[in-house]
Amino acid sequence: MTAQGSHPIGPDSGSLVLRTTRQGLATKVGHDLTIEVTRWSGTVTVGADPAASGIDVSAETGSLNVLRGTGGLKPLSDGDKQEIRNNAAKVLGADRSPTARFVATSADLDADGGGTVTGTLTLRDVSRDLTLTITPLGDNRFRATGTVVQTEFGIKPYSAFLGALKLADKVTVEAEVTLPG
Repeated sequence: MTAQGSHPIGPDSGSLVLRTTRQGLATKVGHDLTIEVTRWSGTVTVGADPAASGIDVSAETGSLNVLRGTGGLKPLSDGDKQEIRNNAAKVLGADRSPTARFVATSADLDADGGGTVTGTLTLRDVSRDLTLTITPLGDNRFRATGTVVQTEFGIKPYSAFLGALKLADKVTVEAEVTLPG
């Protein structure tokens, strides 16, 4: 059972990844991407009453690392991965708004820690509601997943080949963390 109290989280205790998909007439050319956020930190608060639990996480939008790309006509090269990182930093406005932050406002969790946490995601100085689904994985390890719609934050999804290849508007955010027992 996870210990009550506030627990720091970050790359030392878990992972934070973004999963993108492609759409358009030229989807064969592009890749579905798994992108790791390398610099992030936060706090998970575990209350005696699960509803009193919460999450507060900040992530550096310029700290993205392309882990893999599936699909596509050819594997991603190191140059492709660098180009993706540069495009992502530009699209996310990492120079003007270097931090994305999620702060929980309510939790609907069962005794094992599974359920949902709702809060506010601030990205590019725009704040929107976000609901995360929390799944216990055993041994005090938890997965939180949610969907971010880029256009809701003023982000125009990346496109190429005159729009024939586009990044889907919805991006899946997935965090896995291990909390102290």
